Amino acid sequence: MYKEINFTELSKELLDQLQKGAFLTVKAGDKVNTMTIAWGSLGFMWYKPVFTAMVRYSRYTYDLIENAEDFTVSFPLNGQLKQELGICGTKSGRDMDKFEECNLTLKEGEVVKSPVIDECDLHIECKIVYKQPMDENAICQEIKDKAYGDGNYHVLYYGEIVKAYVKES
Repeated sequence: MYKEINFTELSKELLDQLQKGAFLTVKAGDKVNTMTIAWGSLGFMWYKPVFTAMVRYSRYTYDLIENAEDFTVSFPLNGQLKQELGICGTKSGRDMDKFEECNLTLKEGEVVKSPVIDECDLHIECKIVYKQPMDENAICQEIKDKAYGDGNYHVLYYGEIVKAYVKES
């Protein structure tokens, strides 16, 4: 059972958990994949609540999100799913079915086509409203050296948060 919330109600918990890992899930056509993210941004832009997700070109998720209208982010707020976050952050959906491997249950999105991970506590459903490839010439050298030494940059996906909800206990 889920309860709808305002996107700001659990923003502290969301941002705290993001640094530990969350699941970015995308559906394009009949293909679905999830990956672990630990970077992102929660904010308010263009008169809309927005979550910005970053996906590297090398990720299988990039192939899907480029052909999707939306994405979801699922947050395990109670310390669960650490092993699953590890697997989904190091293994590729090109090579394995992460949902089967990690015994994760997909639940249909309530507003968007992409599903959420049912074992998580907090979910946001996002409609992609803007995307922007990173400009390697516009990033400071310190970040470039630390995060992009291999030249594998991100594309930023700005998703309007169209629904936010928590699992009721």
